[in-house]
Amino acid sequence: MKAESVDRSEKLLALVLLQSMKGCTKAEKAIQLSIAGFTPVEIADMLDTTAAVISQSLYAARKTKKKKSK
Repeated sequence: MKAESVDRSEKLLALVLLQSMKGCTKAEKAIQLSIAGFTPVEIADMLDTTAAVISQSLYAARKTKKKKSK
């Protein structure tokens, strides 16, 4: 597959995910986009924030998940 075709598919996937998550917080959107395989930098661009904010949100989500499983 050509690189531009993969890039377009990724953008379409992100658009569909974001549309389905209207009303959700940025942290919830970041988690779902991360699960879909997007990097913190890519997610930050989509959500109009910084990669550091996204990384912190993902870290907090992982930390909360670990606490719940104990």
